[in-house]
Amino acid sequence: MRRTSFFYKMFDLYYDGFRHMKLGKTLWLIIGIKLFVIFCVLKIFFFPNFLKQHAQEGREADFVTQELEERSVLE
Repeated sequence: MRRTSFFYKMFDLYYDGFRHMKLGKTLWLIIGIKLFVIFCVLKIFFFPNFLKQHAQEGREADFVTQELEERSVLE
């Protein structure tokens, strides 16, 4: 890659910036841990796979359609 290309300059900017960070590395680590907890741990324990429990395998789209139709009639 040529050193004058846009992508090299962009990579060099971020690489140099992260290399000289002190507090920023710790903050990025905290952000990464929080995102992992939000998207992995909480999803596993608090958001069960509703379709897997209530719809037949391969018939998920029909189940969703039926539920939407029933709920729209109730309103």
